[in-house]
Amino acid sequence: MSPGRRISLAFGVLFLITYATSIAALVLFQPVLDDPAGYIAGAGSDNRIYLGALLELILIVANIGTAVVVFPILRRQSEILALGYVTARIVESIFILVGILAVLALVTLGVEESGAEAGLIGYTLAEIKDWSFILGPGWVVGVGNGLILGYLMFRSGLVPRPLAALGLIGGPLIILAGTLMLFDVIDVGDPVQGLATIPEFFWELGLGLYATFVGFRAVPILTEWEQERLAARPRESSSSA
Repeated sequence: MSPGRRISLAFGVLFLITYATSIAALVLFQPVLDDPAGYIAGAGSDNRIYLGALLELILIVANIGTAVVVFPILRRQSEILALGYVTARIVESIFILVGILAVLALVTLGVEESGAEAGLIGYTLAEIKDWSFILGPGWVVGVGNGLILGYLMFRSGLVPRPLAALGLIGGPLIILAGTLMLFDVIDVGDPVQGLATIPEFFWELGLGLYATFVGFRAVPILTEWEQERLAARPRESSSSA
C-alpha cells in the first residue's frame, strides 16, 4: 500500500468514525436533553449517558485525527488553510468537550440532588449542551469541514470535484442555520436546520466513504508528497545505519 493510500485510508476511517459516533451520541443524549428534570427525578439511565460521553470522547480524537493525518498533503495546496482546518477541528472539539462536561454534571446532579432547584440546574446544563452543539457541530463545522476542507479538496482534486462542491454548498448553509439559531430566528430541530444540513450530511458521508474505499486521486500534490517520502527513505536508512 502506497503512503498516499495509507493516508487516505486513515483519513476516511477517522471521518466515518466521527460520523457514526456523533449520531449515536446524539441519540443517547436526547432523552435527558428533552426532559432533564425527569432524568434528575430518577427516570433516566446513567449508563446511557456515560456511553454517549465515551462516544463523544472518541469523536474528539477522531475529529482532530482527520485534520492531522491529511495535513502533510493539504499543506501543499495551502499551508494556511490546512493549518486553519486543524484549528477548526480543535475548536469544534472544545465545544464538544464542553457539552460532555454539561451532561456528566447533569448525571452527578441526579445522583446527589433532587427537587425543583435541581431541576432548574438540570435545564441549565441541558441548555449548555444544546448551545455547545449549535456553536460547535452546528456552526464551526460549516467553516472547517464545509468551507475550508471543501475548498482544499475542490482545488486539489484529491476527490471528485462534484463531491467537494457539496462541502462548499453545505458549509455556508450550516453557518447560516447556526446563525439563525443563535439569534433565535429558528429553533434546534427546525425544518430549516434540517434542510440546511443535507448537503453537509452527504459531503461528509461521501468523503469518508470515498477516502476509505477508493482513495485519494493521483493529483500533483499527492504524487509529489509520495515521491518525497520515497526519496527520504534511503537517507533515513543510511543515517540510522
